[in-house]
Amino acid sequence: MSTDAQTREVSRMYRIHKTIYEMMADRGYMVPEEQTNLTLEDFKSRYAPNNQLQRDAAMNLMFAKPGVGAETEPIMIAFIADDSKNKIGVAHIKQFCELLVASNIPRGIIVHKQPLGPQAKGIVNSSSDKYRLEAFEEAELVVNITKHTLVPKHEKLEPEEKKTLLERYRLKETQLPRIPSSDPVARYLGLRRGEVVKIIRNSETAGKYVTYRLCF
Repeated sequence: MSTDAQTREVSRMYRIHKTIYEMMADRGYMVPEEQTNLTLEDFKSRYAPNNQLQRDAAMNLMFAKPGVGAETEPIMIAFIADDSKNKIGVAHIKQFCELLVASNIPRGIIVHKQPLGPQAKGIVNSSSDKYRLEAFEEAELVVNITKHTLVPKHEKLEPEEKKTLLERYRLKETQLPRIPSSDPVARYLGLRRGEVVKIIRNSETAGKYVTYRLCF
């Protein structure tokens, strides 16, 4: 890889990291200020000191939520690439799962350079509630989609907020409009089936227009 290509790759990964920090903050995880304000030069000195980017365990990120209980469990993010192949295979996913188990961390996100192979994708999709996996291709995180002017603000409701909403309007959750778990913003927020998201749109007449959607 040429020097110019290496520089572009480092800059690209820096933007991906920025999106991840923003995504974790939007999910309610604690993100240190030095990470949210990380400059490109800081990123280079930490992850690419010789302009050589290494996607290895040293780049893994860890985030936790304040408080106690299942909803505050930490999450680990790993960066996986295999330039010798066109797709990421099962071995890489299993290795990350073993790391999660050994670290007693029930949630993980895989950020992969190449597309996941069918079997690797199957492992991610079949992960249980006990050990939950998510996967994003690097290209999906170069830009934070929630910053786009045409994307309204989305906020995930906590269980008590969902309960209050349903009681206030005397609704069953099945009566709410729906949003698929595969929706880009739903994935960004880590929405799970049965969770509700509040969507706030600007309105010329009402100022703000609020709707709620059930993830399925």
